Amino acid sequence: MAFWTYIIRCSDGSYYVGHTDDIDYRVAQHNDGKVGGYTSKRRPVTYLWSEQFPTRDEAFSAERRLKGWSRAKKEALMAGDWKLVNLLAQNGEARGQPSAQHPSTSSG
Repeated sequence: MAFWTYIIRCSDGSYYVGHTDDIDYRVAQHNDGKVGGYTSKRRPVTYLWSEQFPTRDEAFSAERRLKGWSRAKKEALMAGDWKLVNLLAQNGEARGQPSAQHPSTSSG
């Protein structure tokens, strides 16, 4: 069985990071309000990105790591801009400390 870490954009423009074993079903749950918490009041949501992992633990680990990233770094990841991801990591954003040039407006 495969698992995914995913990023969705909420109606207020913020990003939500999660993990699942069925990406289509999970995004539908977010849109139907069946996932309590952050996204339930920020619908509709739009699927933006996902990466597949062989185990739930790996997907969950990736989710936790991405939740610490700035909005700019998440956007670079979704764009496949690894040069920018690395640059932002060098600016301290890998530790959840966005640089002054790239403040985070992400939900986490």
